[in-house]
Amino acid sequence: MKVSLAHLFRILAVAVMLAFAGSLTASAQTTPPAANEKDLLEYLKKCPPGQVCEGRVTIPDQKSGTLVQDQGRSWEARMEGPVKRWGGWFLIAVVVLLALFYMMRGRVRVDSGLSGQKIERFTSFERFVHWTTATSFIVLGLTGLNIRFGRGVLLPLLGGDSFASSFASISELGKTLHDFTGFAFILGIVAMLLIWIGHNLPAKGDGRWIKEGGGILKKGVHPPAGKFNPGQKLIFWAVILLGGAIAVTGIIMMFPFYFSSMSGMQLATFLHAILGIILIGVILAHIYIGTLGMQGAFDAMGTGKVDLNWAKEHHSRWVDEKQTRKAGAAE
Repeated sequence: MKVSLAHLFRILAVAVMLAFAGSLTASAQTTPPAANEKDLLEYLKKCPPGQVCEGRVTIPDQKSGTLVQDQGRSWEARMEGPVKRWGGWFLIAVVVLLALFYMMRGRVRVDSGLSGQKIERFTSFERFVHWTTATSFIVLGLTGLNIRFGRGVLLPLLGGDSFASSFASISELGKTLHDFTGFAFILGIVAMLLIWIGHNLPAKGDGRWIKEGGGILKKGVHPPAGKFNPGQKLIFWAVILLGGAIAVTGIIMMFPFYFSSMSGMQLATFLHAILGIILIGVILAHIYIGTLGMQGAFDAMGTGKVDLNWAKEHHSRWVDEKQTRKAGAAE
């Protein structure tokens, strides 16, 4: 009887081990998952390339049972490697180039001097749309950069492990702000498209403006332009097209697997990061021109009115059209 019970216990033990091993694919049968997070991560790293390590789950989302798969490895390698490395260097290069340009060119000033006369450039509603979009993008940009670079760059600068708990709380708040601020940004770019698309289509004289560098490269050169010059048109379409793509991929990420498969989610995350970094670089250049780079430019969105001489030098066709309409209305 004792021998029979011993054999029975052995059989039961082997059956339990086989049942657990059967819940994993053949590639994951060598080592059972450990109880703590560190050991579990080490176990997952041993999942052979080209195979999938899966477990059993009791929740409706059976995809949660997939712990490691090759597409995930490739996605992680891209996000942690090229996206962070080249994306970070791209933003650094933009800042350095803007600084060098400022040192070489200096601030673009009104050659004829300020006249003291003001002309309305943007209405209150236009400025509200601009600042709503701009503010939401700044929040999205800062929180997005924290998501992508915070742990590797910001956390070590703030104190490393000693600041880890506070950093985690700040990052969690930032993630929530990122999600909800995205809706304000989407409304903003839609409104911008509707109210300014007519001024941002190709127009006669744009070629000359580009050929002469917009009057920014050389002093005393002021090629004519409408309400928006080709440089501003480029920024407008960058915001609309890149911003629109960022919004679409962001929505896909906010609602996992509602609109896409696992591979689609990985692609959306990759594009969201890349396009976001590019648009941040474009907006940095826009901020530079609108503040430090050009005298009087900030007034356009600050008060809605600009100096008449500034308008004549940088948007002469628009001034002529505006004054012609005003004269016609007065007759």
